[in-house]
Amino acid sequence: MRRLRVLCLMHDYLVPPEDDSKYDISVPWKTEFDVKNTLDVMGHEVRVAGVGDDLGVIRAAIKDFSPHIVFNLMENFTEVGVFDQNIVSYLELLKVPYTGCNPRGLMLSRDKALSKQLLAYHRIPVPDFAVFRVGRPVQRPKRLAFPLIVKSLTQEASIGISQASVVESDDKLRERVHFIHHSVGTDAIVERYIPGRELYVGIVGNLSLKVFPVWELNLGNLPRENWRIATERVKWSGPYQEKHGIMSGPAAGLEPGQAERIQRLCKRVYRTLDLSGYARIDLRLTDDGRMYVLEANANPQIAYGEDFAESAEAAGLNYEQLLQRIINYGLAWRPERRG
Repeated sequence: MRRLRVLCLMHDYLVPPEDDSKYDISVPWKTEFDVKNTLDVMGHEVRVAGVGDDLGVIRAAIKDFSPHIVFNLMENFTEVGVFDQNIVSYLELLKVPYTGCNPRGLMLSRDKALSKQLLAYHRIPVPDFAVFRVGRPVQRPKRLAFPLIVKSLTQEASIGISQASVVESDDKLRERVHFIHHSVGTDAIVERYIPGRELYVGIVGNLSLKVFPVWELNLGNLPRENWRIATERVKWSGPYQEKHGIMSGPAAGLEPGQAERIQRLCKRVYRTLDLSGYARIDLRLTDDGRMYVLEANANPQIAYGEDFAESAEAAGLNYEQLLQRIINYGLAWRPERRG
């Protein structure tokens, strides 16, 4: 394996310490630590650049270090989620290879309404939905029947999602849309709630794709009256997961050929949204076998031991191999050929 100069680009408040032995496993910088230290162990020359609100930090680090590739771990810029595409656009202007998704794929997948419109056009099943902009009246279209789930239009990682996100009346709908507008600070998307199994499919690649096994979020012994959704606590609270037996792993008990059909559908999503590098597709599978694509997550969480890395290992890629594969795809990406 060729030894590379790798610049790890991350938020300045997520730059990890050299030694993590005295910290809890749930630290916010776990992904950054896992990626940096694993690349070190693999023999690459690694340098970290912590970015706040100044693009000059990126330019200076590139000029000083001359990296072969930037390992992009930025999820936003100045805390604005939709600005993540601008970071990679800037790297393209500097003509520096980077890992993960290209700007167009980030833009298309980040906007949940735009992505659903594109997917629906290509006959990929998505839930019925409507968008409620900040400052506009909340008037439910008649075609949208309760129950409905209210989410941020652009935020990921289940931000703003709780049991209160599923609503069954117009009053509760208005209340939750206003919560997204004022507490999360984005427009809201309202979708038909799809009961069923919560499935994830990881994919890596640019033109030629490798699809990981179908993964499932098992919501364990949540109270029977709870909606079966991936709330912030379900996704990120270790004590809550332990209390309710929430875990994820390979989807068991699928009908013959169903896993392959799900994987083919996810490849169509990946290509329709012009994704590259790596992504995770989130779906719902109903009791009668219907599939609905909920969203596509470009540059998903890649910490060691998390869903994406675990499903990659089930596909035959250990963590070092996964990171190297992501780097190789970044080196192979040529934005100037995509016009």
